[in-house]
Amino acid sequence: MNTLELEKDLINACLQNDRIAQRKLYQAYASRMLVVCSRYAQSKAEAEDILQEAFIKIFQNLASFRGESTIGAWIKRIVVNTAIKHIRAQQPWQDMSDVAEFENHFSDKGTSIEGIHFQELLAMIHKLPKGCQTVFNLYAIEGYQHHEIAEMLGISEGTSKSQYSRAKQLLQTQLSYDKVG
Repeated sequence: MNTLELEKDLINACLQNDRIAQRKLYQAYASRMLVVCSRYAQSKAEAEDILQEAFIKIFQNLASFRGESTIGAWIKRIVVNTAIKHIRAQQPWQDMSDVAEFENHFSDKGTSIEGIHFQELLAMIHKLPKGCQTVFNLYAIEGYQHHEIAEMLGISEGTSKSQYSRAKQLLQTQLSYDKVG
């Protein structure tokens, strides 16, 4: 049996409320999705809460999975959307500014992150203001475009761009400080 057939069988078993299959699906994706959640959360406990909420949605909506993408991609999208919903509930967007207010304030100089461990980079990203952190994750890590981010977060495209630029600047500052310090 190939991977796709195994995946379909697992999904069908989950749809039949087979607890063993549901546990297998959870175990197959939980650790990777916890990493995704941790990029949006301020603590491990918060990331675990987001993950739990996401998996509840995954199991509730599994029947809507049409197989147009892999189950992993579908699960990741639900996890990201759950994290965004969690962040939006905290209203970090009220202090965001549009990119026009910051023209020429941001450098496009490349800063190398070579040699930085993932956990160190994650810690740097967590130090960013929540709005910058969210936009940075969505754009730089998840691969969404600014117009998609704007729609997802209910902000303007310019605000998305300014938050990303500000995030890059703050990360560059942290990288420069860490090299000097």
